[in-house]
Amino acid sequence: MSREILLKWRSWPFVERPRTSIALVLFLILLAAILWHITVIAWRAPLFYYIGMVLVLTNLLPWFIPTEYELDHTEIRVRYLIVTIKRGYSDFGCFYQDKRGIMLSTFKMPRRLDPFRGQSLRFSGSRAEVETLNAILLEKIGKKY
Repeated sequence: MSREILLKWRSWPFVERPRTSIALVLFLILLAAILWHITVIAWRAPLFYYIGMVLVLTNLLPWFIPTEYELDHTEIRVRYLIVTIKRGYSDFGCFYQDKRGIMLSTFKMPRRLDPFRGQSLRFSGSRAEVETLNAILLEKIGKKY
């Protein structure tokens, strides 16, 4: 049984925003050098360096890998390299837009827990999907803030 895809797009901030990506890479190199000096040379504890760098890079991973978004009649799929997240529209109570994307909230009103419980849909560099995405979410979820 095939499902009808209402909207599909791909976002890859590392490629779409090259100036910010260069600044981020330079910052990560500087951070790695500073942490190496503190943890390995001064403290003689290289384990802290490796744990810290893994945590930082894991947190920034969505910036470096392409993300594909698919919306159909029943659910939203967010596909990273090897991970796919599927969530139905009924999981969300409202949504709101910022300049980089749309946050789907599990609450009826926006809350501070949204980055942890909700789902973020990041726009592509061309932003061609914004109007269609808003229309689909308004129909499926209903509440926009």
